Amino acid sequence: MFILIFEQLLKMFFIMVLAFVCYRIRLVDQNGNKTVSNLLLLVVNPILIITVYQTEYDPELVRGLLLAFAAAAATHILGIIISTLLIRPKAGADYCIERFNAMYSNCGFIGIPLIGSVLGDTGVFYLSAYMVMFNLFSWTHGVILMEKKFSLKNLREGLVSPMFIATLIAVLLFFLQLKIPSALLDSMNYIADMNTPLAMMVAGFSVAQADIGKMCRNLRLYYTSVIKLILIPLCTIPLLMLFHLPSEVSMTVLIAAACPSATTGTMMAIRYKQNYTYSSEIFSLTTVLAVLTMPVLVLIAEQVL
Repeated sequence: MFILIFEQLLKMFFIMVLAFVCYRIRLVDQNGNKTVSNLLLLVVNPILIITVYQTEYDPELVRGLLLAFAAAAATHILGIIISTLLIRPKAGADYCIERFNAMYSNCGFIGIPLIGSVLGDTGVFYLSAYMVMFNLFSWTHGVILMEKKFSLKNLREGLVSPMFIATLIAVLLFFLQLKIPSALLDSMNYIADMNTPLAMMVAGFSVAQADIGKMCRNLRLYYTSVIKLILIPLCTIPLLMLFHLPSEVSMTVLIAAACPSATTGTMMAIRYKQNYTYSSEIFSLTTVLAVLTMPVLVLIAEQVL
């Protein structure tokens, strides 16, 4: 799986480089970036989740999904503990940005195409459990970090997000075994296939907006990146061993946890008037470094899980 992960990340990296160049030569501007992001977040990803659940009912799949929910919840709690212990308020006013980016993964934009390519639809099926937990935690704990308080309004926004609703619809269709007509499902599959290129183009556009020179000189960025890309995923491995999960479930959760920082961190920073430029720099650096760290983590996990 190490070779598969590395090859897939390399392919995704080339798409990201193309998007980087397109943004730098002004073929695409910030409005275009926003449009592609919205298309991916509001249309492509939700449709992909629904198509993945259009499969025959299998008790083993259901058992794996429930285990994935439990493991994803435990992984997020572990991330909260580690980021809270290692990133302290005395580090500066942007500690909330660092904590958010250290524990929340880009499990949608990066995780879906990567896991889909390596583990297939079954992996994306299990990944949906991680994404539900991501939404619940990021719109509760994550908002508390950004806004320094919690409100039911923010939780409600997370629960009505397109991905959360799409997952509920997909699960309902799966358990009721309601099949989408083949002509419509084929069209939805075409749209779902857009996920990988669009996701990596969004990542490339975001990296292109960062001050590369300044970013590479900021040692604090590397500290946060090490926590995100190495420490938390490494601590996730023994946690997953305690669950005695099927290999596909454990690898799905590990890959999701090892993904670079979530784009949601920058969106949240903008929304709650935090330092979104710094958040974008963390996202950019972790996205580039993940091409190296993720295959190594998967190689380690393969030996012990």
